[in-house]
Amino acid sequence: MNTAERRQRHVYPDMDQLFVLLLLWSSDVQADRKQDSTESDDVRLVGGANRCGGTLQVKHLGEWKPLQFIDCTLKEAAVVCKHLDCGSAVSVEQSSQSSVWGVSSTCVQSGSALRNCVTSEYFSSAVELTCSDSVRLLNGSSLCSGRLEVKSNQSWSSVCEADFDQQDAEVVCRELGCGPPSVLQGALYGAVEAPVWSKEFQCGGHESALLDCRSSGSARNSCSPGKAVGLTCSESDDVRLVGGANRCGGTLQVKHLGEWKPLQFIDCTLKEAAVVCKHLDCGSAVSVEQSSQSSVWGVNSTCVQSGSALRNCVTSEYFSSAVELTCSDSVRLLNGSSLCSGRLEVKSNQSWSSVCEADFDQQDAEVVCRELGCEPPSALQGALYGEVEAPVWSKEFQCGGHESALLDCRSSGSARNSCSPGKAVGLTCSEPVRLVGQASRCAGMLEVKVGKWRTIDYFDWELKEAHVVCEHLGCGSAFSIQWKNEPSEISVLKIEPDCVHSGSALRDCAKLYSSSLTLNVTCKDLLVQPIISVSFMNGVSMAQQQELQVSRGSNFTISCSIQPQYPGGSFQLTFTSSNTAYNYTQPAVNHSAHFLFPAPEPAHQGNYSCVYHVYDLSSESRLLSVTVSDPKHSDIVKVVVITLVALLVIVLMILGLHLYCQVLNMFVAESEAVLFSIEDRTDVESLIAVL
Repeated sequence: MNTAERRQRHVYPDMDQLFVLLLLWSSDVQADRKQDSTESDDVRLVGGANRCGGTLQVKHLGEWKPLQFIDCTLKEAAVVCKHLDCGSAVSVEQSSQSSVWGVSSTCVQSGSALRNCVTSEYFSSAVELTCSDSVRLLNGSSLCSGRLEVKSNQSWSSVCEADFDQQDAEVVCRELGCGPPSVLQGALYGAVEAPVWSKEFQCGGHESALLDCRSSGSARNSCSPGKAVGLTCSESDDVRLVGGANRCGGTLQVKHLGEWKPLQFIDCTLKEAAVVCKHLDCGSAVSVEQSSQSSVWGVNSTCVQSGSALRNCVTSEYFSSAVELTCSDSVRLLNGSSLCSGRLEVKSNQSWSSVCEADFDQQDAEVVCRELGCEPPSALQGALYGEVEAPVWSKEFQCGGHESALLDCRSSGSARNSCSPGKAVGLTCSEPVRLVGQASRCAGMLEVKVGKWRTIDYFDWELKEAHVVCEHLGCGSAFSIQWKNEPSEISVLKIEPDCVHSGSALRDCAKLYSSSLTLNVTCKDLLVQPIISVSFMNGVSMAQQQELQVSRGSNFTISCSIQPQYPGGSFQLTFTSSNTAYNYTQPAVNHSAHFLFPAPEPAHQGNYSCVYHVYDLSSESRLLSVTVSDPKHSDIVKVVVITLVALLVIVLMILGLHLYCQVLNMFVAESEAVLFSIEDRTDVESLIAVL
């Protein structure tokens, strides 16, 4: 809907209120008529086939003029039909006319009678209504169900069940613009009320009106109590989706008076789309889009949410764009808290089946969540959303997790014969909500996925609505909201605050909209702990040290850093010692800051920590203890150490030499003893030889 259409709609009152006032006004007219019988009725239908069809006109200041009602549906038309003593409402149209009166919204809302609210403002189209002139259904759940009454000689009569059969019912349903009869039962919508139709209907089933049928010659004198005809006509097969990949996707069209036309949902969300998907026996609603088309009928979303049939909610207003819906064609989630949760059912051979927990795992769940336009599964549990209901899917799914649809997955060859009670798959997928455009996942432009990711309109949002978003993302509470002015109007989603606080998922509340103001949210997430580290001129870096010794006059740098959560912020390097305390502050650049100490002195000796500040949040690192030593003392220590090492080496050398000499003397003495022994042996041998 464009801006001009939205503004025009805001001028007019709520239709239920308007028609109630219409009745009150007409009641006043009827009371006046009792005093002045020459005064005619002030509401009429003219130009139709009979007094129960035509352009709706009102008499004001003695002049008859057509009336313009915005968002007039069959429900409102039924009020007019009843007031005119006609039958059920059949159709609502628009006709181009000149000098059409409008109605002052402010006047009507103040409680004034409608005749006092007719304005001199003119419109170029008027509403045309068609009511059945001789049959009506009362006390039903829709305009296509109720206790049957027939009008003859200006009087409405109940019909006895014994005088009415299936062929008669077919004629009535057709006359009221409904589908074929689905239930025909006595007293289904109340007992017989006098007077009672006295003859039996004998329709062939092809007639266009019940009073065109033949009837019995004999009159019935009585009808058993509780035997009034109760009739339920099926909602006619007058809704379809065309132009999509399958019968569960495309442009929404409705058939009215034999003609198919596209529809525009006023403020359509996935909740209303789900009604259409269910009506078409498709799966869950996945996306809502808009397409430019001509001669588009309107649909009142409030009417659809009330449970009324879609046909009864079609308005006489024309639009220049139609709604395009996508429903899943083979999977759906039932009884959940949102469209992304519920008991899983799978469709095959035109029948929906429950799935047993034993035949379904995490990878299968990932495929289903993706197919439904939701984020990854967050809970998978048997009977989480209800017990198994027959029939039950007979084979085990064997998805790889990458498939685009559950029925694209492989399945087991063997069939399961039974499923334990309470083991139906209950699945909860994550809601598709995110904050983008900042380093932190807890700050940025709010986006919700309805078919595709879209930004949110800023209008009417406050911190309390943003708080719901932050809680959903696990980011604490809301800190701020801001708006961004786009260069021109873009396609966004509008989410009403009332829907946010109702407990509904944001995705289920989103309506297609055009706006140049988009919403940015910043949440107060719990900050992670900053990291404190030290680096030196030689490139050595130490991040895990708790104690550090540096030389007086040398260079070192203390660095503060933190994992990305929020843009900007600042780091405060705090210093404490036994007798003093200092703070050094720098802005966070790329989530870090560096504090250089070009010539540390003993006064810099103490405990350091990094404190990160962003918005009104802060987080502190561990402590780093720094000791500053004097380089002169270090040189003396080095000389002493070197001297001691040298003396130790000399002592070790002397001891080694002494040990060597002792070993050598022992070796020489042993050698001489051996030689002496050899010489003595030689002398003995020589003596023996002489003898």
